[in-house]
Amino acid sequence: MEITVNGEPKAVPEGCTLRELAGLLELDASRVAVELDRVIVKAPLWSATVLRPGSKVEIVMFVGGG
Repeated sequence: MEITVNGEPKAVPEGCTLRELAGLLELDASRVAVELDRVIVKAPLWSATVLRPGSKVEIVMFVGGG
């Protein structure tokens, strides 16, 4: 199925969860914030959050430095 990740189309398997998407994108859950259809979803809920065709996901990565 097709979703949008940070404004770019992305094909993912049917029934894909946010946790599975994070794995596909090789994301570290402790270093990113995820918004699904304009709602922030906390990492503990990613496994229970199923994506649907047309879902819009925005991912922001935290970067440290000084």
